Amino acid sequence: MPAELREKTDRYEGLLAEALDAAEVAPPEGTPMADAAAECEEMARSYLEDGRHFRENEDPVNALASFSYGHAWLDAGARIGLFDVPEEGHLFTV
Repeated sequence: MPAELREKTDRYEGLLAEALDAAEVAPPEGTPMADAAAECEEMARSYLEDGRHFRENEDPVNALASFSYGHAWLDAGARIGLFDVPEEGHLFTV
């Protein structure tokens, strides 16, 4: 496996895991928007697990795609106000 793919896959896995730790549900509990945030978070966690599964099975391309998709769910949720996230740094585009 080329070093660039390995490095990028490692980096994106770390970014997704860090973003999941940093994102906090913004809408009040019990509201439809809080439900939407929970769904986005679950999708991101599922993609993190999928990516790790692909990595373990020596499928780095699908691992990288999974980590990227998972981060996109969180980033989109942050952009529309489902999550409170750090405004500075490298985790989100808000």
